Amino acid sequence: MPIYLDNAATSFPKPEAVYQTVNHVFRNIGANPGRSGHKWGIEANRLITDVRETIAKFFNISNPSNIVFTHNGTEAINLGIKGLLNPGDHVITTSMEHNSVLRPLKALAKEGVETTVVRCSREGYLDPYELHKAIKINTRLIVTTHASNVTGTLLPIEDISCIAKDNGIFFMVDASQTAGTIMVDVQKLGIDMLACPGHKALLGPQGTGFLYIRDGIELRPLLQGGTGWSSELETQPENLPEKFESGTLNTPGIIGLGAGISFIQTERIEKIRKQEICLSTELTNRLNEFEEIESYGHESQEKKIGIVSFNIKGLNPLDVGFILDNVYDILVRAGLHCAPEAHKTIGTFPEGCVRISFGYFNTIEEVNLLYEAIKEIIRQV
Repeated sequence: MPIYLDNAATSFPKPEAVYQTVNHVFRNIGANPGRSGHKWGIEANRLITDVRETIAKFFNISNPSNIVFTHNGTEAINLGIKGLLNPGDHVITTSMEHNSVLRPLKALAKEGVETTVVRCSREGYLDPYELHKAIKINTRLIVTTHASNVTGTLLPIEDISCIAKDNGIFFMVDASQTAGTIMVDVQKLGIDMLACPGHKALLGPQGTGFLYIRDGIELRPLLQGGTGWSSELETQPENLPEKFESGTLNTPGIIGLGAGISFIQTERIEKIRKQEICLSTELTNRLNEFEEIESYGHESQEKKIGIVSFNIKGLNPLDVGFILDNVYDILVRAGLHCAPEAHKTIGTFPEGCVRISFGYFNTIEEVNLLYEAIKEIIRQV
């Protein structure tokens, strides 16, 4: 079995309960939620509602109906950005963002939406003062990642939230890399919209995600169509979550996501965070032995998530990733990680870097095997 170290892309393996739950739903609950009055449809809808309530409790969301299910984090981000912004609006983001944020903003530029990208440090850290200086009279939204998918560096979202609130600006957080490993309390942090994939650290299946929308925020839906409710209307219903959930939901995936979150609640998120820090600290310390290694991101593991990114001097990162895969059976991510601006920020564009991203099920033994593989690769340079 290969060693899987690409959890920032998607987590693997999943908890056994996730596999069992998805299998059970596929085999025993074959109906769509909210589409039929028979017992299977009612049961599917009940289980979907249960997951909404589980997510609400996990993120301290007061109204579960403000949670809109999507197919991934990218769709959730697009809904928040494109649903809110109008021609003439100004939005602020950072240079550490994933293309899931930057490309929708680029597309909206053609419609008269202006974007300011605040540059972060080479470690991937954002100075809140620099963000504050970017505010204009027409700034309507600040959207930032919680942690970089390239360096793992955490952004100061509590400080950003205060800046947004003081200036009457909406604040949206892309929690793709933190949800499930760091506690995210939308009330405490003052988050207006929270976008999450279900398949990363929340340990759910691929094809799942959600957007939390605070009460009072009006968004335009990206899709119109059947919702299972208010079918007599010719227009999209205004009530949440149906307004944004046109078409058939990924019922097995969503219920599997609920099982993933329940696993996290049982294991405790603090324990999961501690495990990630332990592994990333161990690998970072081992890599520091080599002068041929150049590492990226914040020096303090407490200010990062479980990502260790590096390059071996004289080698293309794609070649290193290929060797780790095909010679050592170690699966990592090399290249630009769908975040070219982040790589420009840390000085690794256009080649990118090698990214190691840990999950809860990785072990110290796997770190040791990775270290030995890297040591052999360096010897052969």
